[in-house]
Amino acid sequence: MDMKKRIHLELRNRTPSDVRELVLDNCRSNEGKIEGLTAEFVNLEFLSLINVGLLSVSNLPKLGKLKKLELSDNRISGGLDVLAEKLPNLTHLNLSGNKLKDISTLEPLKKLDHLKSLDLFNCEVTNLNDYRESVFNLLPQLTYLDGYDMEDHEASDSDGEADGVDDDDDEEKSKEARVRRENEKQTMKMTTTMMRTMIKSQ
Repeated sequence: MDMKKRIHLELRNRTPSDVRELVLDNCRSNEGKIEGLTAEFVNLEFLSLINVGLLSVSNLPKLGKLKKLELSDNRISGGLDVLAEKLPNLTHLNLSGNKLKDISTLEPLKKLDHLKSLDLFNCEVTNLNDYRESVFNLLPQLTYLDGYDMEDHEASDSDGEADGVDDDDDEEKSKEARVRRENEKQTMKMTTTMMRTMIKSQ
């Protein structure tokens, strides 16, 4: 199903301004770009675009209330400056499993003043020497990188997740999405722990 049709389906006869959480995982993007999502979603707080074939976020509309954005398992390699321009209140950003290779590609995120949590699991950038130190130096507003703070303390569930939504129509879908995200988070943390153990044993 393409992204436009999926958005129409998710609306379920509501207006865009009624939607606070939108999960579009595994649908098809058109030529690697976001489509069908407009600035009419003025109250959107959570947006999930996992595994939709994105190459770019350039078509992202202005979403002033968005707090959490899931972009994992796409093919994004840069162009993150649009996030600071369009999502001024973003606190949680997941870019795991994308084509990010250099610390410099993360530089535009400096303008996201409220960014608290960033995930970059399975991106090439995580293989760089002093990766964690470099990212924390670049983004001093960050509290958590890949689920851990600067002192390697694990994020609590309340810190690691954006605020929930109260929309009754979305309750079941929200629960399913949260369970899926929690499972993904646990898998990622296990992988990180294994990698650290391997590094220490070398």
